[in-house]
Amino acid sequence: MDWELGPEQDALRRRARQLADTVFAGRAARWDASEEYPWENVKDLVGAGLMGMTIPRAYGGPDRPVLDVVLAIEEVARACGITGRIVVEGSLGVVGALSAYGTEAQKRRYFPWVLEGDKPAIAISEPAAGSAATDLETRAEEAPGGYRLTGHKCWITGAGTSRLYLVFARFGGRPGAEGIGGLLVERDTPGFTIGRREPMMGLRGVPEGELHFAACFVPTENLLVASGDGFKRLMRAYNGQRLGAATVALGLAQGAYELALRHAAERRQFDRPIAEFQGIRWKLADMAIALDAARLLIHRAAARAGRGFPDALEAAKAKTFAAEMAQEVTSQALQIHGAAGYGRSLPLERMARDARMFAIGGGTVEMMRNLIADHILPSRMDWRRA
Repeated sequence: MDWELGPEQDALRRRARQLADTVFAGRAARWDASEEYPWENVKDLVGAGLMGMTIPRAYGGPDRPVLDVVLAIEEVARACGITGRIVVEGSLGVVGALSAYGTEAQKRRYFPWVLEGDKPAIAISEPAAGSAATDLETRAEEAPGGYRLTGHKCWITGAGTSRLYLVFARFGGRPGAEGIGGLLVERDTPGFTIGRREPMMGLRGVPEGELHFAACFVPTENLLVASGDGFKRLMRAYNGQRLGAATVALGLAQGAYELALRHAAERRQFDRPIAEFQGIRWKLADMAIALDAARLLIHRAAARAGRGFPDALEAAKAKTFAAEMAQEVTSQALQIHGAAGYGRSLPLERMARDARMFAIGGGTVEMMRNLIADHILPSRMDWRRA
């Protein structure tokens, strides 16, 4: 494969990097400390064309391929992991599912919301259905003109701030993966309420919270994917979300590495820069290797996806490696800074906290390894191959 970027891709990456360095980096600590949603950053993302990047031109978007999206995500996440996550969900995940499966009316209604700054939310997890997503209990029962949605979701990224939610639900009480489909639910729909927000270790500016549905009526025209093979189709779209999560982890690690590299060259101990000590040099070398390996996995998956969904196996490999790499690199970058890295005057402790989430959210690394094993070993769990 040719890994050279074209002029337009290079310009996009440089634009995202400049915005991250000159604007987002200076605000990142504020969103972490206040736990406020970064609406100012969202406005800047919209102005820079970094929301709705995969939306087709027919609906007002730039119709960029997945590789362009991950280029922008990495640069933004270098400075602010919170904002990097918004870029992910503003171009992949629900947006990808809507592009592939949505009706003309759905696209006409909801794509403008994204281009104006809404980050659609995916609602899968429930108190008794985390990694075991097919155990979900939220029900969609047929009613005249639509469905009555009843249930409880948790750990939903963007709960309360997102206007649009793709809710995974069980239709007609049908068991297993075959009973699951997806409904598009607007935030102000009667019977839909936002519940408790969960205080988080990192990535604090984007809420993780509960959704409650009490006989919430959703019209038929808001059905995105019906049950049957619906869960498999929804999870195919979710591969984009996973690749985006891997890229945020990569961006956080890259930002931490750059800080460590500069500090090692400037910090002097025993009359010489600490970069001259073998222990520091080897840390930096290992970090550089790991970053390149993660980037290659991500870029390969993104390039092969084109304007569609990443392959499940490639997305799982990228997410697993990048999530664990980011923990190690941010930790070593903090270590190189010594006490200063542990302090809150520098962004490293925040980067380390932010990076920790990606081994859990969007599919734990344990579940990703199961998915990888399902592809390389005989398996009856065909939906995992989506």
